[in-house]
Amino acid sequence: MKLVYGVKDKPKFGQLLIFAFQQVLAIMAATIAVPAIVGNGMTASAALFGAGVGTIVYQLFTKFRSPVFLGSSFAFIGSMVAAFAGATSMSLGYLGLLIGAASAGLIYVIIAIVVKFAGVKWIGKLMPAAVIGPTVALIGLSLAGAAINDVFSYGEKVTYGVSSYFVMTTDIWVSFICAIVTFAVVILCSVFGKKMAKLIPFIIGVLAGYAVALVFTLTGVSQVIDFTPFKALVANGVNLSTFISLPDFSFLEAFKGIGDFNVSYLATVAVAYIPVAFVVFAEHIADHKNLSSIIDSDLLEDPGLHRTLLGDGVGSIVGAFFGGCPNTTYGESVGCVAITKNASIVTITTAAIMTILVSFISPFVAFLDSIPGCVMGGVCVTLYGFIAVSGLKMIQKVDLEDNANLFTVSAILIPGIGGMAMAIGKVYITNIACALILGIIVNIILSKGRKSE
Repeated sequence: MKLVYGVKDKPKFGQLLIFAFQQVLAIMAATIAVPAIVGNGMTASAALFGAGVGTIVYQLFTKFRSPVFLGSSFAFIGSMVAAFAGATSMSLGYLGLLIGAASAGLIYVIIAIVVKFAGVKWIGKLMPAAVIGPTVALIGLSLAGAAINDVFSYGEKVTYGVSSYFVMTTDIWVSFICAIVTFAVVILCSVFGKKMAKLIPFIIGVLAGYAVALVFTLTGVSQVIDFTPFKALVANGVNLSTFISLPDFSFLEAFKGIGDFNVSYLATVAVAYIPVAFVVFAEHIADHKNLSSIIDSDLLEDPGLHRTLLGDGVGSIVGAFFGGCPNTTYGESVGCVAITKNASIVTITTAAIMTILVSFISPFVAFLDSIPGCVMGGVCVTLYGFIAVSGLKMIQKVDLEDNANLFTVSAILIPGIGGMAMAIGKVYITNIACALILGIIVNIILSKGRKSE
């Protein structure tokens, strides 16, 4: 892929701010969704701050060579819920979030040390293109349902037998129109746009979709935009907090729970977090393989898998310290790099700084919160599609006339798309992780079969 901006390129300052804001929009929906799902007082502003700081930590460990943003990890949602469920107080629950993130981060550090001394060649044998390709594709395909649910976020989904569909009411038509406008503007800018329009399709798309949603809302056709975040700013009158406010950092509440800490609770949190770290490790490799193919540079070799693991692990700990959410490399960020052909590390770093700054600016956080799900759904259709296609391109290099490869790819795609997720005790293993593990096992068995022939 020919990049407009390479990893080491530096766009002009004005353009840089716009490119960085586009990255923020790409990762924003998922980053603030995690604290919203977990609840218990967790906030979007703290999650944004944690994601920004975590990304900078990651960049430091990877020597500013890996252009990807770190955001709140969905894989740890079950673990985070378990941390609160086993706590005797809210403060102890927040302390559990920090302890859990530290436990998972430590696993990354240990694996990074092993990789440092053992090298990465074993990764290629364990996870060749026949394994990594369908896994990357699966990351995008497994998010397809979430994107479509966002597209019809104001509608009612009805299940009939084995099929399901959306009832096309006025609200759902409006939701669909906003999503289609966003989607159409993004692809038109990406394909036919000139100069800046081609580089910032997501910003233009989101603004177009938001404008259409605003018209429907103000005319009373459908309340697509929720103005509650803006109303909350002036609920107690106009004051300093209306414009600037300190995020509710996790560590502020966590330190209050130190007195309630006990060993039994530590074990509960560790059991909930540590196994997930091994699961996310496999997804970490898939993300970096995908990103490597986009920038035409093997990140597992330079700066090295041990550095990306350390950056991800320590960045995750730091992110949770402030926002409560362990971080992970984002497919949305990778998709944004692929579509815009902007792999500038300066852009990613500026986006990280931007998320830190905007987490203090109340009106801006309110604006991000008010962007309708259907608008973000229109964007996500393109983002997730690019991730899926990136994986399919990797499969192109695989000899599918060889039944060993054919069955390996099948063992990943079908269970993954079919939703083969498992909950073992308090440990939730995603469909991607289950499919990847099954694919690795099938590949190992069939590879040994080849050698014995």
